[in-house]
Amino acid sequence: MFFNTINYYLYLVTIKKYYFCNMRIKQLSVMFFLLGMTGVLSAQPFMKTSDLFHRDDANGNIGHFEIHQPLTLDSMISRHILANQNLFKVNNHYGMEGYRIQIYSSNNRNAREESNRTRATFMGRFPDVVSYQLYAEPGYFRVRVGDFRTKTEAVKLFQRISREFPGSYIVPDIISFPDLNIK
Repeated sequence: MFFNTINYYLYLVTIKKYYFCNMRIKQLSVMFFLLGMTGVLSAQPFMKTSDLFHRDDANGNIGHFEIHQPLTLDSMISRHILANQNLFKVNNHYGMEGYRIQIYSSNNRNAREESNRTRATFMGRFPDVVSYQLYAEPGYFRVRVGDFRTKTEAVKLFQRISREFPGSYIVPDIISFPDLNIK
């Protein structure tokens, strides 16, 4: 009986040892796999700020330009550039985040003609405000007006427009860059 108990404990120790050894090997293999994949699967290219201002002159180097800044700032600038490139791919135009007023949205049979009529009516009543006719899948035609950087700017015009177009509302959108040359 005594020998059976000792044999039983030795058996349990070998099983535990084998189990923990296998578990440790699995953990190490997963860790090495993940470490190996981090170098292979880098999703974003890194761009340094000094690369943005690179200039090749035919006469050689006319001047010397150095930028001293933290690496984290380079990373933030690179992310900003990539985000703006992605905005262009999604919206087919460069722009910035802002607000517009949506005065029409429908997907019925005559949506294109109705959106054209609504836009023409809007342009007749508010000639100084820019309007956009948009198409969105699956078959929605929309008319959005204005380019506002803040919601407060949009509310000012919204109060005037909502009298003429009662179903209008303010929506976040990618707006065109404002003209900075206006005096």
